[in-house]
Amino acid sequence: MNALVPLLLMFLPLIAAVISFALPERLAVWRNAFNILFAFVKLLLIGYLLREVEAGRSVEWRYEFLPGHDFLLRVDSLALLFVTLSVFLWLITTIYAIAYFGRGPNLARFFGFFNLCVLAATGVAISGTAITFFLFYELLTLATWPLIVHRGDEKSLRAGRIYLTYTLAGSAALLAGILWLKALVGPIEFTVPPDLGEVSPIALTLIFILCVGGLGVKAALVPFHGWLPEAMAAPAPVSALLHAVAVVKAGAFGIVRIIYDVYGVDTVAALNLGLPLAALASVTILYGSLRALMQSDLKRRLAYSTVSQVSYIILGASLVGPYAVIGGLVHLVHQGVMKITLFMCAGALANRMGIKTIADINGAGRSMPVTMFAFTIAALGMIGFPPLAGFISKWYLGTGGLQSGAPWVVAVLAASSLLNAAYFLPLIFRAWLLPRTAGTTVREFASAEDWMLVLPAAVTAALCVAVGVMAAWAFSPLGWATRIAETGYLQ
Repeated sequence: MNALVPLLLMFLPLIAAVISFALPERLAVWRNAFNILFAFVKLLLIGYLLREVEAGRSVEWRYEFLPGHDFLLRVDSLALLFVTLSVFLWLITTIYAIAYFGRGPNLARFFGFFNLCVLAATGVAISGTAITFFLFYELLTLATWPLIVHRGDEKSLRAGRIYLTYTLAGSAALLAGILWLKALVGPIEFTVPPDLGEVSPIALTLIFILCVGGLGVKAALVPFHGWLPEAMAAPAPVSALLHAVAVVKAGAFGIVRIIYDVYGVDTVAALNLGLPLAALASVTILYGSLRALMQSDLKRRLAYSTVSQVSYIILGASLVGPYAVIGGLVHLVHQGVMKITLFMCAGALANRMGIKTIADINGAGRSMPVTMFAFTIAALGMIGFPPLAGFISKWYLGTGGLQSGAPWVVAVLAASSLLNAAYFLPLIFRAWLLPRTAGTTVREFASAEDWMLVLPAAVTAALCVAVGVMAAWAFSPLGWATRIAETGYLQ
């Protein structure tokens, strides 16, 4: 059974994709029902896997497709942290997207590629070898592009071209690094790091730069971040998926794998690779926050916020201390929950009230109080207000910086939090305390579709509170990230 579950995790979104492509628009109700059903079944499978992995039982499926090249799907503790996030938010985003698009054009194509994107993100999470990881990493690139260009206008097509230019160049660098290292040490599995003692330090350093640089494109590390704000031409459900689950998380997750499963903590320390990466992540954190402050478009402000927030994960991983690692890993989940809330709220505001710029948001809290309350919770979490999700991440990252002998990390986090406050608090002030001066005023729940548009963000906003309040629970994101570190997986 445990050998088949990883395959089933992959086949469910694949079947959902085939159904979505095949069903005509007149059967959209059935397509939507199948998408929700398959997402729910996949969530049940995750519950089973949590029990199996917690009990220490092996969950993997292996197939040798070429001599010396295994296609390996393995569910370990780290994979489960990422795949649980992606599966839960897949269900939430599916419900949201159905309401957001209604009866719009080309939805069979949209939901088909949407499911392929989820398949690829799941594959990235449970890949057991570097080659398997790369195959799904590339599928993610190709499956995401049609979502970015979904509207088909010039702005969307331009965003798609920029996205492919960046990500394909990054993939070429990643593939070069993987093949170079494989030629030196043989097949690379994500278990115990291979013996790198016979490889020259110069070669290891160059391979690390190729791999982390290639992954850093999707993770939006400066200076490889330029595609992400441009991708905001995509519809709100796509933006939510890009920023919370799929592309940027795949890059950050891959960097964690390279540091801990390919190189290992000792090798990273011996080659002095952690500190430069931590410095680059810190620059990205501050740069993204500064650029967010300058944006007048709401989605672009959120996009630059993502540039900043995803680098918290990389900062924690590069410091390699236990608390820093826990902080980075738990932020992989916390950032996803907070950011998907913000983008779903932004999409609902644009869909119902035509709000796209910062000035447009004046008085929106009176017309759409549930939406704006969810936005407010997620924004305060991003700033780091206790006891919300962002506070937990920043507390562990700051403690981890001190523990790792890098007290400057506390200053970076403090500066970032102040900048977060500078670009989020004015939005909250405008929405709740300024009068509605122009634009549409609506009733928030005028139809059943409105409930489906608003409630997903309310659910994820509640999670922003719950994962902070219940952080001490064993199966909370923090508890699971702590388990990863304490079981020796990242030591």
